Amino acid sequence: MRIDVAQRATILRVDLGVHLPLIEFGDEGQSLGRLQSAADAARECGCAAVSGNDHFFFATPWLDGPTALAAVADRTGEMTVATTIALAVLRGPVPLAKTLVALDVLTDGRVVAAVGPGSSQKDYEAVGIPFSERWPRFDEAVTTLRELVGPDSSMTPRSRQPGGIPIWIGSWGSKVGLRRVTRLADGWLASAYNTTPERFAAARAELPDGFPNGLSTMWTWVTESRPEADRVLNDVLAPLLRREPEELRTQVCVGSAEHCAELLSRYAEAGCERVYVWPLGEEPRQIELITGAAPPR
Repeated sequence: MRIDVAQRATILRVDLGVHLPLIEFGDEGQSLGRLQSAADAARECGCAAVSGNDHFFFATPWLDGPTALAAVADRTGEMTVATTIALAVLRGPVPLAKTLVALDVLTDGRVVAAVGPGSSQKDYEAVGIPFSERWPRFDEAVTTLRELVGPDSSMTPRSRQPGGIPIWIGSWGSKVGLRRVTRLADGWLASAYNTTPERFAAARAELPDGFPNGLSTMWTWVTESRPEADRVLNDVLAPLLRREPEELRTQVCVGSAEHCAELLSRYAEAGCERVYVWPLGEEPRQIELITGAAPPR
């Protein structure tokens, strides 16, 4: 599929990261080999980062994110190793800090930790924390976490990074959420299926100039077959997220290479610095396809 040269030039300003395959979309199962294949493909295709997300309970089996990142740490090359996001309240700031610093030591200082309170009431019920308390508890947890992963932490070993591990906050882009990001975080992580390039640009304008940003959960299935794209949207993604397929069609990279390039181009124009794609299966092949549609820097 031919993509306009000017469009490609715009996309080149967007780093691509890859979500590790932590969940099942069909009968592919979960395994160390699947994680390794995705990490290898991301590295070989020149991606900027690999990441792991956090859920305790979900509509489909979900592999633990920090454990998955540790499992492929030796295959990540020079890529950033990121959490996108980690559940700071539910994991607790002390255990989470210990995990993040261990990852940072194992990757020689390549961890970026995006955190959030989480949106699953079931996760909170499992841990025994009232869902209504998530926001005040989150502010407290982030403050403690920053101290523990910082350069002067009382916890050892310490981060390999001179300034400590950068802490980003995931926010869908509300004014309240963005004020929290500005106050507590080193970067902002938005959610692809909960925003648009236009809303991303408007939210970014609320942050200080030059404030780091990224976009997570860009669900991805590159195919030149419209029936295949419809199948993935209708039968796989929409039921998983409980969203309308036509709404998702405009928000995620499910469809032709041209569609994916156009969407990523719009995010580049909106000032997005990194997009984390999440292949809906067949990870190595889909990583090859999306990096072909949008060549990384």
